[in-house]
Amino acid sequence: MFAVVKTGGKQYRVAKDDVIRVEKLDAEAGDTVLLNEVLMISDENGAQTGTPMLPGAVVEAEVVEQTRNKKIIIFKKKRRQNYRRKRGHRQHVTVLRVIDIALDGSKKKATTKAKVAAAPAGDAAEEKATAKKATAKTAAKKTATKTTAKKATAKKAAAKKSDAE
Repeated sequence: MFAVVKTGGKQYRVAKDDVIRVEKLDAEAGDTVLLNEVLMISDENGAQTGTPMLPGAVVEAEVVEQTRNKKIIIFKKKRRQNYRRKRGHRQHVTVLRVIDIALDGSKKKATTKAKVAAAPAGDAAEEKATAKKATAKTAAKKTATKTTAKKATAKKAAAKKSDAE
C-alpha cells in the first residue's frame, strides 16, 4: 500500500515505514503529524485518486528530526567580464517516518502532541487577505496624513497673507 501526499508544494510517494525529508514543518522531534492532502492511495483493491484530494484520506507520520539539507552552491559567471559570484544555501527540512496510511481519516484521533501539517490553501488565502487589509489601512493613513499636512500648509499661507495686509 502506498500514497501520494502533497506538502511544502511538492508531492511524495510514501509507504508505511518510509522515511522522507519534507520542507520544514512546525513540529518537534517525536511529535505526530497528519498529512491530510492525499492525492492518491493504492492498495490491494486498486488505486483511488482524488479530484484533486481524496476526502477523508490521511497519512500519519512521526517527526524524526528537524535538520538542514546538504549545501547547494549557487555560482554565477559572465565570461570576459571579470564577474563571478559564489553563494551557498542550506534548506531547513523535517525528517518524517510514515506510521500509517488511512483512507478514512475520521478513525484517526489526534493526540495532544499531534499537529495537522500541510493546512488547506484556505488558510493561506486568509493570511493574504489579512495582509492586503493591513496594507490598505497603512495606505489610507498615509493619504490622510498627506491631506492633513496640505490643509495645515494652506492655513499657514492664508494666515501669512492676512498678516501681510
